[in-house]
Amino acid sequence: MMLTEKTMKREIWLDWMRVVACFFVMLTHCCEPFYLGGEGSLILTESDAIWVSILNVLPRASVALFIFASSYLQFPLHYDTRQFFRRRAARIIIPFFIWTCVYAFMWGEPVQNFKDLLLNFNYAAGHLWYVYMLGGLYLLMPLLSPWAEKVGKRELQFYLAIWLFTTLIPLIRGWIGGAAPVIYGPSGIPNAAKFPLWGEASWNSYGLFYYFSGFVGYMLLGLYFRKFVGELSWKKTLAIALPVFTAGFAICSYGFLSRVYADANGVFPIGGPVGLAALWEGPWLNDTLGVALMAIGWVLLFRKITQGGNFYEKVLLPVSKASYGMYLCHMVLLIYVSTWMRESLQLGADGVLGIWTTPVQILCATAITFTGVAIFSVFVQKIPKIGKWIIG
Repeated sequence: MMLTEKTMKREIWLDWMRVVACFFVMLTHCCEPFYLGGEGSLILTESDAIWVSILNVLPRASVALFIFASSYLQFPLHYDTRQFFRRRAARIIIPFFIWTCVYAFMWGEPVQNFKDLLLNFNYAAGHLWYVYMLGGLYLLMPLLSPWAEKVGKRELQFYLAIWLFTTLIPLIRGWIGGAAPVIYGPSGIPNAAKFPLWGEASWNSYGLFYYFSGFVGYMLLGLYFRKFVGELSWKKTLAIALPVFTAGFAICSYGFLSRVYADANGVFPIGGPVGLAALWEGPWLNDTLGVALMAIGWVLLFRKITQGGNFYEKVLLPVSKASYGMYLCHMVLLIYVSTWMRESLQLGADGVLGIWTTPVQILCATAITFTGVAIFSVFVQKIPKIGKWIIG
């Protein structure tokens, strides 16, 4: 199939990956009502726990894929620092500010919400944490760009190996420290206390591996693939991607289920304060090995997508360009769609479709939300002069 001039200038597989990652984010959020509820944490049935361990683990690399795509395209910088920040600010900050204001009026007390925004995002729109993290990586990119231009393959592999080791640290903390106590901040949002390792202490959080951990690894991973990973055959791609992804999925899924079963002690429903769910989520957080492995597996598979065509140019490409705005605004629709699905099909094994009620609710709510948000975002983005400020 012939590629148009517009298509030839783009990394087609990145557009596919960005759109799927956006769908994954919504899938993740549509799963949350099936283990968050009641006093904060609630799983009604064993089947719900199993469905969450599948449908909420499959998309867990979504944010990592977004960071990978940004790094692959932006890092090292293609222009000077001032121009980089000017371009990024126009695309990132203004739409973020607009949708932050929308959420401040939608949920809670608007006056208090706007006061809280001086310190952090609105917790009712918790997905906005991503923008702060992304901004931190953008601040780091100009600093590391001169090194990224010159770094060799072995050197970069060395730093990626350190980063991959840091994804084991949350698991090591669990093995050594057992069930960590939960500390609540002023918002009531819990954080598990950390067992101190390698230089950490009650007065110091900046241990040996602090500066090599977290999302900076996905930034380096994007750089590595861009500079050093050539085209792989389907056979070699599958030989690497499938075992890597399967291992990552197993780590996240088993980690979640094992914690749920340990707390349930064979009896469902199981519930408690929101801190309980925070501990269940530990094995699938973004800084863990399972998520990193799944991200690598997804990237390897998406790189095999090279064909453009009418569907790509007329449907997928516009959605890819609007994906940041979709991320920002999707909770406006998702919460209502998810609630409607739960009221229509009822809950758990007692629902209309028996044990299949939960996956049907999750997948249908995701599909409806994704379609509606995509149509809205693509349409708004095309509005002259103001569309880009709303959607990015």
